[in-house]
Amino acid sequence: HIITGAVTALQNVQKCIERCGLKVDEIMLQPLVSADAVLTEDEKELGVCVIDIGGGTTDIAVYTNGAIRHTAVIPIAGDLITRDLAQALRTPYTAAERIKIFHGVALENLEGLDEMVEVPSVGDRLPRQISRRTLASVIGPRVEEILELTLNELRRAGFPEEVLTSGIVLTGGASLLRGVVELAEDVFNLPARIGVPQEVGTLSDRIRNPRYATVIGLLHAAKKRAQQNGISAGKPNRRTSNTVAEKPVISKNEKRPTPSPREDDEPDDLLLPPEPIPRKPSWISRTINWMKNNL
Repeated sequence: HIITGAVTALQNVQKCIERCGLKVDEIMLQPLVSADAVLTEDEKELGVCVIDIGGGTTDIAVYTNGAIRHTAVIPIAGDLITRDLAQALRTPYTAAERIKIFHGVALENLEGLDEMVEVPSVGDRLPRQISRRTLASVIGPRVEEILELTLNELRRAGFPEEVLTSGIVLTGGASLLRGVVELAEDVFNLPARIGVPQEVGTLSDRIRNPRYATVIGLLHAAKKRAQQNGISAGKPNRRTSNTVAEKPVISKNEKRPTPSPREDDEPDDLLLPPEPIPRKPSWISRTINWMKNNL
């Protein structure tokens, strides 16, 4: 499986990261790392499609017989859903994003959609009350479009639904919309589930969230890379150690030792700062001393 990308775009990303004082060890494709975080080995073996609905793009990865077979990127995702809400409800973009996250629904025929949601207005207008069913009428068509574009991409690449025995795994922030799983099962005619990151160790349960699938996948990849390079996980090296060396106590009559140069020319962490230069007593101190001696 060969993955290609624009050299200029990759170089720009790498330069931005290096200007932040970090080093790029490897560049990885997002759907691959997301799939590594949410899939099981059995799903990869039987055949599965991961759909990572993020903010700017929807990423697709297909696995069969335990190996990656196809990847694709669709330039429609959660940000466009937010824009649809902002335009349809005539509300600011930030308010639309919040409404999507906390009240978003992708199917109109679900129960409990008569609940009213407050929608801020633009300018000095008063906020309005809109039912969640109305939100579903805006969000649903866009989510359905994303899923249908994914289905068309799978068919174009030669992966019919019969190949995906394990079904569809949805991940990414937009997969948290209520009704997305049911809508995906209708579109693909396959079982679907939400992909939650696995093997997060002692991290908080808040990390077990589809929106963090890519981050957890990158951490998995970094761990494997460290193990391949013979670096033991959990043992800090000399540069990143949290141990602070104690500074030697030097009396006033004792000469300050001259540090010997290191072989790697690194700065010595044990050097003491120069002693402050004694200042002449101020006029207040001189007055107090004169009063003590003469009164």
